[in-house]
Amino acid sequence: MNMHTVVVGTSGTTAEDVIAVARRGARVELSAAAVEALAAAREVVDALAAKPEPVYGVSTGFGALASRHIGPDLRAQLQRNIVRSHAAGMGPHVEREVVRALMFLRLKTLASGHTGVRPEVAQTMADVLNAGITPVVHEYGSLGCSGDLAPLSHCALTLMGEGEAEGPDGTVRPAGELLAAHGITPVELREKEGLALLNGTDGMLGMLVMALADLRNLYTSADITAALSLEALLGTDKVLAPELHAIRPHPGQGVSAANMLRVLAGSGLTGHHQDDAPRVQDAYSVRCAPQVNGAGRDTLAHGELVAGRELASAVDNPVVLPDGRVESNGNFHGAPVAYVLDFLAIAAADLGSITERRTDRLLDKNRSHGLPPFLAGDAGVDSGLMIAQYTQAALVSEMKRLAVPASVDSIPSSAMQEDHVSMGWSAARKLRTAVTNLARIVAVELYAATRGVELRAAEGLTPGPASLAVIGALRDAGVQGPGPDRFLAPDLAAADTFVREGRLVAAVEAVTGPLD
Repeated sequence: MNMHTVVVGTSGTTAEDVIAVARRGARVELSAAAVEALAAAREVVDALAAKPEPVYGVSTGFGALASRHIGPDLRAQLQRNIVRSHAAGMGPHVEREVVRALMFLRLKTLASGHTGVRPEVAQTMADVLNAGITPVVHEYGSLGCSGDLAPLSHCALTLMGEGEAEGPDGTVRPAGELLAAHGITPVELREKEGLALLNGTDGMLGMLVMALADLRNLYTSADITAALSLEALLGTDKVLAPELHAIRPHPGQGVSAANMLRVLAGSGLTGHHQDDAPRVQDAYSVRCAPQVNGAGRDTLAHGELVAGRELASAVDNPVVLPDGRVESNGNFHGAPVAYVLDFLAIAAADLGSITERRTDRLLDKNRSHGLPPFLAGDAGVDSGLMIAQYTQAALVSEMKRLAVPASVDSIPSSAMQEDHVSMGWSAARKLRTAVTNLARIVAVELYAATRGVELRAAEGLTPGPASLAVIGALRDAGVQGPGPDRFLAPDLAAADTFVREGRLVAAVEAVTGPLD
């Protein structure tokens, strides 16, 4: 576990903190202000619990059963029951980083002082995170409204010492055993606490935050691979001139064009060979790369705006307000997050699509301006990268299916009390798959484009310094260059890792300085 500590206060958190806890195992600690806010809100809930009037989540049933008043003798059982009954997920186990993110984000909302749970409940959640205990959460169970109910319920079940969880060693064991092994006392839930542990957009938000970080790397990586393909195709870099993008001032477009221009600086392959073939303009997949990559970057910026607002939110129902009122609300509805998750899947699919078109162009002797068929060593004896493009095309095809929005769907639930839901969890799950696919698609273009550039260099042309740095780093990573046919899958897997880990961007930035 990473010993870096993230302090959870009363005013939300940052994307960097979410990633530190989810992916790097950072420890979490409640601030003194958060403990004070938790205690103050709990006093309000305790006062309401002592009154005869029913209060939703405190002294009533839940959802469509909210009309029943629950007496004091059954309220602890009520809170236990909501956790047990709602922990109804099915399917494969969700990734550890996703579970840690949703637990941390739930803790963030608890610490806001708007939920009414006792400080010891929040502290137990922090203790579980710090012990490296990860509740078993299943793929299916959230409709993205009334929060990510089933996923959060499985986490709450672990706090109670029930259900299953994964220990720091990756072994799944009964949660009670894991808590005992780490000296953590299970919580005994009181009024409102079971509900407060379940009622948030934390799962979909955690996945959004991580997808945004991954996509930032992939969009910069795609700027680089687009530039490498332009170079291998002996294209012109004149279309990247800042004055052309200034007259259509979409911010992302200008950034992508500037990145590509910096990658191509000093190249002897660009802008000098169009007279050798009847080309007036490069194909759209080359010429319009900044427009497509840039539109995706602007979508990312919108996603970061929405994520930032949600990270500053306290999502629960009912909530404890600063003036002491406890009010029902609909802030748990996942629509704002769900829409962005779907927008990003659409943008990622289109980036994958244009990336694949450049790869296909590199492999087609009729359109590659002198490169050998399929970039093969001895075309006919060798097939070169023919099937690498098939794999890339299969990934693109799935990206298009994953771009079908989840947020336009709604299946009413809870006896029509919850008659419109966001499907935000589903949008987040498919975006995770899309991000994984996109990295592979970019990796295939990288593999093809670097081979194309090397073949041009063998003809006596001079690639740019950034391209040479990428080729050197890629070869150091075990990805081989041009030559006879060989077992391609290991090369493609290594290229994928090279892209995902940010080593492509790092190799270029060692020459160009930081890219945007």
